[in-house]
Amino acid sequence: MMNQIMTRRVLLTGLSTFLFPAVAWPQRRRRVVGRQKRVGIRAGHPIRRSVNRTVSVSPARRTVVVSSPLTYLPVIAFAAVVATVPARERLRWQDTDTIDRDEEWVECNFGIDDRGSELFLQVDGRAQFDFADITFNNGEVQVVDFNEKTYSNGVYTLLDFRGQRLVKTARLVAQSKSAETTLRVYLS
Repeated sequence: MMNQIMTRRVLLTGLSTFLFPAVAWPQRRRRVVGRQKRVGIRAGHPIRRSVNRTVSVSPARRTVVVSSPLTYLPVIAFAAVVATVPARERLRWQDTDTIDRDEEWVECNFGIDDRGSELFLQVDGRAQFDFADITFNNGEVQVVDFNEKTYSNGVYTLLDFRGQRLVKTARLVAQSKSAETTLRVYLS
């Protein structure tokens, strides 16, 4: 009798796998991260605090080459100026990355390679930010220091260039403080 019950359970489980495909059951989205590494701070990077952590590296969707040697500009402290997303006709570029709480620190890379005058950061969820590196076509890197503070839902001015500049890349080091946080970067 016990053998028949076990056989029925195995058959029902196997049959349900074919009748109800896995997409019918809610699954946790797994993010494929490039690799794990120590946070990459090159010689000359203006942030001097002890950064001794491993980050998951999110590869850029668009590979961008900066042909000039990198020169770090003085650090700018993140001012957390609340803004609105620019009108669609003013947007030059945008990209999104989603990080999960269980990923801990993540390095998000955005290959921009476009000309604009201001970068915006939209946070959907809660995230703790360490710093952002904005690289321009002439090799200048503007570091924006978040000083490991946490920010919630909102749109913030990340960097105002005070004129048109060719932005090559943006790199953000952050960790999600909510189950999932979506980061959107806009260039106007």
